[in-house]
Amino acid sequence: MSQKTGAAAQAGRGDANEALVQQPSIYLFSPAGAVQERTRIAKAAKTLRTAGCEVNIDAAAGARLMRFAGSDEERAAAFARAAASGMDVALATRGGYGMHRLMHRLDFKRLAKSKVQWVGMSDFTAFSLGMLSQGGGAPTWSGPLATDQFAADERDDVTLEAFLEAMRGELEAVGFVNTRPAARSLDIKGTLWGGNLCVLTSLLGTRFFPEIKGGILFLEDVGEHPYRIERMLLQLLHAGVLARQKAIVLGHFTQFKPAANDRGFKLKTVIEFVQSQIKAPILTGLPAGHVPTVLTLPIGRPTRLLAAGRDAFLVWEHHH
Repeated sequence: MSQKTGAAAQAGRGDANEALVQQPSIYLFSPAGAVQERTRIAKAAKTLRTAGCEVNIDAAAGARLMRFAGSDEERAAAFARAAASGMDVALATRGGYGMHRLMHRLDFKRLAKSKVQWVGMSDFTAFSLGMLSQGGGAPTWSGPLATDQFAADERDDVTLEAFLEAMRGELEAVGFVNTRPAARSLDIKGTLWGGNLCVLTSLLGTRFFPEIKGGILFLEDVGEHPYRIERMLLQLLHAGVLARQKAIVLGHFTQFKPAANDRGFKLKTVIEFVQSQIKAPILTGLPAGHVPTVLTLPIGRPTRLLAAGRDAFLVWEHHH
């Protein structure tokens, strides 16, 4: 990693050596929850600069108003600043809650026309779905959050490298261990979409929920008991969303406490029940969610899902 990082750092300074990697320029902004420790924004910027990236921090990235990173107007304006920044990537500092207050304020079509690559997860799922439904199907990325993944003392190198490769247009596939092996091998093509289950489900019935048919839907969540996860999945089932998909890929569902009256009811129970209700295969084990290693995945791009036994891959079209 050290040699690669060193080379990348030189490339970020405009070294003419073609063997060196030219890293993307990154704009950090706070679209939802307030960053509790503002020093983490600077830490994340340092991590990215050390990797060779030029980094600009939005003027309101450290703003606070109640639990939000500034007023709704301020946070909506941050999107416009990111789009007009001339940077390659707009990376959210954190999730939390706040995107739902902005959805009707954002000009998704205009934001889609900017050349910036939008990256985030958790609450940011709402923006990605808005781009699909209101921004002409413009793709975004489900990926790390700056202060969550890049400000930690013990950084996950896989997360950083995958993110940078994706932003350079060099990451075309990710592999993962399918912890629920399929009975038969799979080769499925469809639009990859999804993100946080709670956020996605909350947009159902609104103009911001995309009508994706024949898609590959990936989902993750945090702090939700399995019965709540089942309830949301069944809402998607009864709304016809799951029946329209070719495959469901589950990431991690973390940080919940089992209840005394569960009596064996667990996440596996939920998955098996939902699988009994739909034809599309359900795969598990995707490194997505509130976990140390977070893969950067395209939302809204044609993707191929390959699986055999415990080996699974998501392969998407090359993008420059």
